[in-house]
Amino acid sequence: MRSDGSAWNARRWQRSAGFAWAGVRHAYRTQANFRIECWAAALALGAALALRVPLAPVALACALVLSLELVNTALEATVDLVSPERHPLAKVAKDAAAAAVLIASAGALLVAAGTLLPALLRALKLS
Repeated sequence: MRSDGSAWNARRWQRSAGFAWAGVRHAYRTQANFRIECWAAALALGAALALRVPLAPVALACALVLSLELVNTALEATVDLVSPERHPLAKVAKDAAAAAVLIASAGALLVAAGTLLPALLRALKLS
């Protein structure tokens, strides 16, 4: 691993951020679930702003789901690289990573139900 000096170096940070955004762009282009989750996150964050509910739990739930989807994508690529043929342990790794995204998504739905739903029902009753 090469080090370009201090972690506080602006050039190093910019380079690292560029690699990270390349990963986000790749996932968005190639992973249908990531695209769906991005739009769901935008919708949830927009609803939180419109309903004037606490933004932090919604933002954290969205970040967790999107982050785990990126980890899942990275793990799948790594497994495909080291084990191009079908292997039971490769399946376990991929299934476990997908399960992490599923559990986070269920948690995000619970956050939405507890944070957004009551405010939405109040707003609809006022209309």
